[in-house]
Amino acid sequence: MSDQIKTNFDERAANWEKPQQIIMANGVAATMICALEPTSDMSVMDYGCGSGLVTMSFQPLVRQVVGVDSSRGMLEVFQNKVSRLGFENVSSQLADLEEEDKIEGEFDLIVSSMAFHHVRKLPELLKRLYDHMVPGGSIGIADLDKEDGTFHSDNTGVAHFGFDRKMLKKLFEEAGFHDIRDVTSTTVERETEGKGKRQYTIFLMTGKK
Repeated sequence: MSDQIKTNFDERAANWEKPQQIIMANGVAATMICALEPTSDMSVMDYGCGSGLVTMSFQPLVRQVVGVDSSRGMLEVFQNKVSRLGFENVSSQLADLEEEDKIEGEFDLIVSSMAFHHVRKLPELLKRLYDHMVPGGSIGIADLDKEDGTFHSDNTGVAHFGFDRKMLKKLFEEAGFHDIRDVTSTTVERETEGKGKRQYTIFLMTGKK
């Protein structure tokens, strides 16, 4: 992820958790939990965790959950939330796996929400996520279906205008995942410039190692 994108998220971190963001994250997290069935013995990574809206949904369900992000600002908000809530099984790591940063640990479950459309090197990222999973582990990636570039008011740092699910499934397979499935997770309504309100669907794609 480029330095410009990281700076952008750093600057937005303190005011990130607006009602629309919270509603979207809650919808995604509910779909993930239903599809992936986390258990109390699992170690979970949330890649591109941001302020931790999805991460915290897993906290009461698993042994430990680690939020990984390349934005220092987002992780500062994340860690302040963990401290305030007193969660002992939640931690964070600053890393950008697209740029081959190192992180610690192997995980039973890896999730990511609305981060992949900012990633330029998807095959490399998926392979590194695969390498951080235990045999038999699961992955769940939530992101936008293919759109026309109107989802963001500013497309700076947006590498993909959503995804064609068949294309992404192929990248999952090439990284080594199997039993790949996808479902529609939630729908987001946004006001777009000159076009009124638009609805955008977010899918969840899952796979196993």
